[in-house]
Amino acid sequence: MEEIWEWGLELIRAVQSVHGPALGLVFKAITFLGEEDFFIILLPLFLWCVDFAFGARLAFFFLFSTIVNLGVKDLFAHPRPFELDSTVKLHDTTGYGLPSGHSQSSVVVWGILASYIRKRWAWAAAALLAVLVGFSRIYLGVHFPTDVLAGWALGAVLLIGYIFLVPRIEAWLKKTGLAVRLALAVVIPLVLVLLFPSDDSLSAMGVFLGAGVGIVLTGHWVHFNAGGPLWQRGVRLLLGAAVLLALRFGLKAVFPDEGETFYALLRFVRYALIGLWAGLGAPWVFVKLKLAA
Repeated sequence: MEEIWEWGLELIRAVQSVHGPALGLVFKAITFLGEEDFFIILLPLFLWCVDFAFGARLAFFFLFSTIVNLGVKDLFAHPRPFELDSTVKLHDTTGYGLPSGHSQSSVVVWGILASYIRKRWAWAAAALLAVLVGFSRIYLGVHFPTDVLAGWALGAVLLIGYIFLVPRIEAWLKKTGLAVRLALAVVIPLVLVLLFPSDDSLSAMGVFLGAGVGIVLTGHWVHFNAGGPLWQRGVRLLLGAAVLLALRFGLKAVFPDEGETFYALLRFVRYALIGLWAGLGAPWVFVKLKLAA
């Protein structure tokens, strides 16, 4: 592996030889398209303002992709480029390197959106975004080229699985009762977070549990419709995002910090509440305020 990493470092240095403040900002903006902060707004946008059922599928599969990525990273435990050569580091990040989570998520999320739109231009745009996000990770010195290639490959496998398997899973779920759906929404993320314990998995599976329970209950009781005039959708997004961010950062300020008692438990609870707001609280409030049908 040392030879592959050295080759990767040489390529990163060559890419970074064309460097400047403006170019650095451009690639940091591109890499943001694969960040948690970006997806925490993008996914509710589709859930609340485009198509509730599609938004739910997109959110669940993104979260599933995240836990798969974390599991594979723990399996290989590969270093990042700046751990071998600190001079290539142009961006902060943590965790193992292989496979690139940003590259994998960009293939999964933008690929799922392209499959929803069903237009050639959408697939071309999805491919371009995946390439740009992956390249930005190399340029910023946070991933080896092999990390990015592995992320693209794993993302492609998951995307194919989504296209062929999710409709069948959804058809089966429609035949089950409320209790079964709620049990799955609780048990699946709990099992996964126990199998792959980390801060990132606590966040992802907390959202999975909260959103899963919320979406099941919304479908059973609230019957929220994400359509409506553009002004309604805009107000829904602003209101929903404001509460979501308040939960994320407000609870972080009052909950224990890393290393303190109950930190892991309350981190999971915090993200579960974020998911519950996205899946149930916000749709219920929108309907009550007559911001949605």
